[in-house]
Amino acid sequence: MVNIYYNAWQEKYKQPFGAIPIKQTVHFNINVSDFAKAKVYLVIREEDSAKGAETFMMNQLEEDLFHFCYRLGEQAGLYFYYFKIDLINENNQVSTYYCSYGEDGGAGKIYDSKNQMPEYQLTCYETAEIAPDWYQQAVFYQIFPDRFNNGNENGQVNAPKKNSFIYGTKEDTPMYIRNEKNEILRWDFYGGNLKGIQAKIPYLLELGINALYLNPIFEATSNHRYDTNDYFKIDPMLGTEKDFVELLDALHQVGIHIILDGVFSHVGRNSRYFNQAGIYGEEVGASRNQQSPYYSWFQFTKYPDEYRSWWGVADLPEVNKENPSFQSFIYGPKGVIDKWTALGVDGWRLDVADELTDDFIGGIRQRLNTFKNKILIGEVWEDASNKIAYEKRRKYLFGNHLQSVMNYPLRQQILDILTMQKKMSQITKEMVEIQANYPKDFYYNQLNNLGTHDTERIFTMLNQSEDDLDVAWGLLFVMPGIPCVYYGDEAGVTGGTDPDNRKYFPWNHVNPTIYQDCHKWIKRRKTHSSLMNGEFYPFYTETEDVFGVLRFNQEEYSAYIVNRGENDKVLRLTDLINPRQFNGNLSILEKLFSEKVIEGHANLFLSIRI
Repeated sequence: MVNIYYNAWQEKYKQPFGAIPIKQTVHFNINVSDFAKAKVYLVIREEDSAKGAETFMMNQLEEDLFHFCYRLGEQAGLYFYYFKIDLINENNQVSTYYCSYGEDGGAGKIYDSKNQMPEYQLTCYETAEIAPDWYQQAVFYQIFPDRFNNGNENGQVNAPKKNSFIYGTKEDTPMYIRNEKNEILRWDFYGGNLKGIQAKIPYLLELGINALYLNPIFEATSNHRYDTNDYFKIDPMLGTEKDFVELLDALHQVGIHIILDGVFSHVGRNSRYFNQAGIYGEEVGASRNQQSPYYSWFQFTKYPDEYRSWWGVADLPEVNKENPSFQSFIYGPKGVIDKWTALGVDGWRLDVADELTDDFIGGIRQRLNTFKNKILIGEVWEDASNKIAYEKRRKYLFGNHLQSVMNYPLRQQILDILTMQKKMSQITKEMVEIQANYPKDFYYNQLNNLGTHDTERIFTMLNQSEDDLDVAWGLLFVMPGIPCVYYGDEAGVTGGTDPDNRKYFPWNHVNPTIYQDCHKWIKRRKTHSSLMNGEFYPFYTETEDVFGVLRFNQEEYSAYIVNRGENDKVLRLTDLINPRQFNGNLSILEKLFSEKVIEGHANLFLSIRI
């Protein structure tokens, strides 16, 4: 019988847990028992290194415990490793096995062959991404500006756009008017603006919000404004630069920070940079003048009508991010980043970060570092540690690039818990896997959400169950990372995919139960320090119908438990399974749970001050 065990998520076998800084030491231990004699090897390789895989014989510390101490190199990146085990019987016959990554995540799987065997990932990073204090304590609120509030007297709409339409009432359901090619013929607007956001600052404060993330606000043709026409101008429908400065000042005076959406992968085809329709002049822009200073930004296959565009969308000509002129325009002196950050913007969210090169992101970060206490967040939908885009491994979290990413995997995990589409053990494994792959500071910097302008409304996804939405709020606010509420989710707004998820805020029809539940969890987040910076251990029960989160720091221990089963459950510490093994004070943990009962299909929050 082969008895081999290794677990990358337990410090008995790998220390320290998770991602590790460059030039630091990693301790590996593996158990090999019930065999006459064994030789055990660590096989490890630094990705893209000329050295290739290195093999090291491990030292036998005890009869069944083998150890090796490995020092990481000077370059940040990914390492991959596994173990080779030669078992030698009494007749000196050798049987070779391999221990590597398996479906259980941390716990290794035994393989007879290394062909097509997955390897363990070890993330090596250069610098810790310690976010500003304001960001670490933030509760964000995402606003789609056209759909939030109109602050003008009598609700008049600023500067209506040509060939567009404005809804008759704020209660109208959004819709697109498309042609036979599915192209949008007329963009639709409700007339939300910057003054409208400023007018609702008291509402935001009452809810408990202290940071805003705005969808694009620069001049554009569409209502979503991801088709930028002028990076240096506020869209006239939203107001003026003066309005924006007044909004910044008003927000900062009451302690609310603000980040903008940076859309630098592409521009609008009717932008001043491309100018297909000639809006900015007959000789202005790349599609009208090959001598234009912007011509080199774009890649034409047949001038002027055929060109490279974002995902083939003709409205969005793609910009070459390796073009020095464009780089300087965005993050050079007096560039776009400089302009708006100098006015007081507290950070940026980079749209479709996958479409930006590492050097381009690094350039933005370098420019942003010339300002104090700013944050740089990337739109990345998957595990950002091992993301490959355009056949290149990305450097998002290795240091000096992004400080955070939007945590879309968490949204899906919360939905999976509530709908029981996956086993609780599988969801827990997914959570710990990302925790293990990310540097700790980066992991705690993630921007967590239940919904955005790109997803279905959470209330709709939960079949408009107020009880389930309360559970979802709880999971959002107890998890590591920075919570972000999508405008209207706290009011009970429903909706499927775009444009249905971008309805106007129902100021006269806010669902009081959902609002109070959201407010309750925001307040709980702010009054329990363990929920902001505490250690994180997810857990489940053998019955696979209970999921929980344990958070603790030097001040308190907190736990949030969700019972999706129909029967009441008695909570006993010995019944709670987690892949990492709890690392806290056992007596406090026992007191925290201490035979408490959680009713069927209910949730429970527990906390003990130390």
